[in-house]
Amino acid sequence: MHISENILSKVNEWLTPTFDNATQEEIKNMMTSSPKELEESFYKNLEFGTGGMRGIMGVGTNRINKYTLGKNTQGLSDYLKKAFPNEQLKVVIAYDCRHNSNTLAKVVANVFSANGIKVYLFEELRPTPELSFALKHLNCHAGIVLTASHNPPEYNGYKVYWQDGGQLVPPQDEEIIQVIEDLAYDEIKFEANENLIEYIGAEVDEAFFNSTIENASFNTPASAKENLKIVYTSLHGTSIKAIPAVLAKAGYTDVNIVKEQEVPDGNFPTVKSPNPEEPEALTMALALAEKTSADIVIGTDPDSDRLGVAVRDTEGKMILLNGNQTMVIMTAFLLEQWKREGRFKGNEFIGSTIVSTPMMLELAAAYGVECKVGLTGFKWIAKFIKDFPNQKFVGGGEESFGFMVGDAVRDKDAVAATLLVCEIAAQAKAAGSSLYKELLNLYIDHGFYKEYLISLTKKGIEGANEIKQMMIDLRENPLKEINGQRVVCVEDYQNSTAKNLITEEVEPIHIPKSNVLIYYLEDGTKICARPSGTEPKIKFYFSVNEPLDSLDNFKKVEADLDQKIKNIVAEMHLN
Repeated sequence: MHISENILSKVNEWLTPTFDNATQEEIKNMMTSSPKELEESFYKNLEFGTGGMRGIMGVGTNRINKYTLGKNTQGLSDYLKKAFPNEQLKVVIAYDCRHNSNTLAKVVANVFSANGIKVYLFEELRPTPELSFALKHLNCHAGIVLTASHNPPEYNGYKVYWQDGGQLVPPQDEEIIQVIEDLAYDEIKFEANENLIEYIGAEVDEAFFNSTIENASFNTPASAKENLKIVYTSLHGTSIKAIPAVLAKAGYTDVNIVKEQEVPDGNFPTVKSPNPEEPEALTMALALAEKTSADIVIGTDPDSDRLGVAVRDTEGKMILLNGNQTMVIMTAFLLEQWKREGRFKGNEFIGSTIVSTPMMLELAAAYGVECKVGLTGFKWIAKFIKDFPNQKFVGGGEESFGFMVGDAVRDKDAVAATLLVCEIAAQAKAAGSSLYKELLNLYIDHGFYKEYLISLTKKGIEGANEIKQMMIDLRENPLKEINGQRVVCVEDYQNSTAKNLITEEVEPIHIPKSNVLIYYLEDGTKICARPSGTEPKIKFYFSVNEPLDSLDNFKKVEADLDQKIKNIVAEMHLN
């Protein structure tokens, strides 16, 4: 196979003494034995996406390794010095259960300390939300977590958090990326100043647990907590370090942990994917739920920012809720609690994203609060909190199984969300209802919204081109009618325009640019297409709705909505 000049020049740079012998040897082996892999490893630089930088571990510019992460950290160090002149800079670093996470975290700590920056490094793996909390708790300027969330075992990643506890957002992200791009690898300072590295653990844990209980528990009677049967699995991830302790401290005594998945393990041996969005990931937890007659099942992803929830339906059968459903239940509960406690002052808001259920807007209207809607990713919800300091954030979420309770943690937080969902289930059970029935009542009050997601995986260079072409086709040949319904509006977030197809009027969209297209149909259906920012996928999100007048009609209306989604998917040739 012929290796292009562009790739060869990058490879040759990595064969200089700036890079260690092991790296050079691996590259030489790839040149002879796997030139295709060499091309994949060097054809571009790893980029920051919706959730920081994620990639396959290995040598090369398009891989996660000590040099790509060292370069990120050196660039970030240089930027911090400019952003906060004459301050003693402080950063905090956490990492998850993935292979090499602990050694890569130490590399990152070394580079910061070599640049004269004080480092707080967690002594062991910790949940991502705890990193966001620790950043503010320790008055740091920035934070890093080494995680690839729920990606496959060969991945790792690097997420950057800023002074407010939220992830990097424009314009800072672009400015930092530019500083990193302009750096040469031989400018990275790898020699640690150990005096500047302080290991942290139990003390921060305790503060994080207490903060979580303060934010996510709501006067649930002790008897109701003791009466709730919970099954919980950490899916081999970091939440085992926090969730059992938080539930116990909050008064939940009947917690059954899936033992086979309790020990953190970067191979995730018992699941195909450690992603609670995938029903298969909760198979063992659901089996344990049947054995223990549990009321609720909760599973979290490896870095403990997402959670999957299963509850018993009206016939007592365990069913998995999707991210939109859990978000709606949790938001409605929070709004109701705030209302009861007389906390509304007229300046509150909830947060959601453009690909999530429109039902969030209905809830906001019903409680007289604002719903701020941003791009996919919790960094945008955190940015709302930062940009609107005179408004009070109640809670918010996105369809991909993430939720944020209050503003103590500025990212999706499966620790607080787990406690909150247990509070809802415990109170409902004590009142002779159930979490599922509470959801159905919300559909009667606000309309029955049903969502569906299709993810198409397209790997490598060819896959990236295929995804690009699909978005071009959707833009250049927009659909005029879907499932017998006219398309009334197309929002193009790349061009920042919303076009009304009936009146031909075009309005600007005041949200940062992103490669997202949304079609709205005349019956209230919403269809969204976007390439994933963290995985080689293109995603299609569908939302359909109809009124629901009584619980008796639930099955019939649900069947109608399912059929509607099926027809749309078939018509768009996505099945």
